[in-house]
Amino acid sequence: MQHTSFYRFVPLSDPDQVADILRELVQPLTGSVLVAPEGISGALAGSTEQLDAFERAVREDPRLHGAFADMPFKRSACRTPPFWKVRVHRKPEIVALGLDGVTGVVPDRAEGQHLSPQQWRELIAQDDVVLIDNRNSFEYRLGRFKNAIDPSVGNFRDFPDYVQAHADEWKAQGKRVAMYCTGGVRCEKTSAWMQQFGLDVYQLDGGIMNYFQSMPDADKDWQGECFVFDNRVAVDTHLQETDTTADEVYRQDVPDELWRLERAHRLSAFTPKVPSSRADARPEEDDKPD
Repeated sequence: MQHTSFYRFVPLSDPDQVADILRELVQPLTGSVLVAPEGISGALAGSTEQLDAFERAVREDPRLHGAFADMPFKRSACRTPPFWKVRVHRKPEIVALGLDGVTGVVPDRAEGQHLSPQQWRELIAQDDVVLIDNRNSFEYRLGRFKNAIDPSVGNFRDFPDYVQAHADEWKAQGKRVAMYCTGGVRCEKTSAWMQQFGLDVYQLDGGIMNYFQSMPDADKDWQGECFVFDNRVAVDTHLQETDTTADEVYRQDVPDELWRLERAHRLSAFTPKVPSSRADARPEEDDKPD
């Protein structure tokens, strides 16, 4: 079994129709896909052949009019089945930033903002860069790029407040901002918005998953593991599932994390047993930002 993750910010004139088409194409996979006027984001699992067929269909199905013809997919192997069912959700946004009018569809986005893994490695080694982890604190604790800053947010919607509180400081210090997240979608949504503050913003193209996939020696820059929003819980820098459990990820003394842990326990009580060291439940699809 393999896992594939993907996203594309593209204006969809009829997202309901796109959702209906994707409900056909995702069979017989498991996982979830979010569809909104600003594009799609998803994570699915199945055999290599099943995923090959899905990815080819999404790129080539004439009903989608080439909207996702160049959309990249990031694959990783699975020891534990990542999902138990498949769902396609129609949403107002594929990732909710909580700011009216802010969308990930930015036609004139500067090409230089998206850095390849090698370019990213070179950038974050510079002294005039502030390295921001655009994820939740529980994700940061589990693993992060060396010297990265934790914005201490419990939800993606809290990130704009952190940026606004520090933008003037970063500019006064002459800092460039390097930002990363799991698959790239959270950074994509915030990078253009951040430029209104006069910040020089760069993002890791394809996120952490692309870095691990592209850099065999990613552990030179990365400390720990990477949280994934599915039953595997976490992967290492070689995209291999680890033995980390939900109990090791979430803190019980933090309300926002406690309810996530309690939900994981409730869901795991109703999920099938799997041939693995554990069977932790993933968060609900609405909680999946990448």
